[in-house]
Amino acid sequence: MVPRTQDGAARLSDGARAASPICLGYLPVGLAFGVLAQKAGLSAGQIGLMSAVVFAGSSQFTALLLLGQGAALPSVVATTFVVNLRHLLMSSALAAPLHGIGARFSALFGHGITDETFAVNLVRFRGSGWDPLRALSVNLVSQAAWVASSVAGTFAGQFVPRGALGIDYALPAMFLCLLVLQIRSRVHALVALLSGILAAVVYVAVPGNSHVIAASVAASLAGLVVLRRQAARAAP
Repeated sequence: MVPRTQDGAARLSDGARAASPICLGYLPVGLAFGVLAQKAGLSAGQIGLMSAVVFAGSSQFTALLLLGQGAALPSVVATTFVVNLRHLLMSSALAAPLHGIGARFSALFGHGITDETFAVNLVRFRGSGWDPLRALSVNLVSQAAWVASSVAGTFAGQFVPRGALGIDYALPAMFLCLLVLQIRSRVHALVALLSGILAAVVYVAVPGNSHVIAASVAASLAGLVVLRRQAARAAP
């Protein structure tokens, strides 16, 4: 591992190299997001601004889906907030190795935390020679790749006819893939199934677009109850 005595440029370069696998992974997903956002009516500037300000792929896809359904802005904000709550846990896990950095650096670094940048930086911090500047470089380079690929997808979407190659199904398919990748246990499967059922019931029974939030919260609480009961049974 490279020692901390290197100058700032070399340390930033270390972070950029560590971020290169993330950038390769962001390229196809960002392009897909840009194409779908362009079909939803967003301009290149709006898509670039969303990727720069939000920088959270799953919540951006969620917001895009809700906007396409005509959801009210408070509903979109609340839903994306719930989707991004996991970032609080990731930030807490990185608090120890980042102890002592300034408030401005913390804000900039925290904005760039995603599942991928968190994983890379956490592993590096557990080794030796990794520092906040290298970690910040990972976040910034990864975000630059995400913004660039999503904006590029906007222009690529102009050459894709609406409805061509199943493009209208691409967004639901993306969420199904994300869902399958997150199912690690029977409890996860239970929460996913219950969320779908509740969302359908609330959608039919209650006017508006509150079905996503209501189903997510109710199913998550049910999953928490099941986990606590399992823990209580396993306790001596």
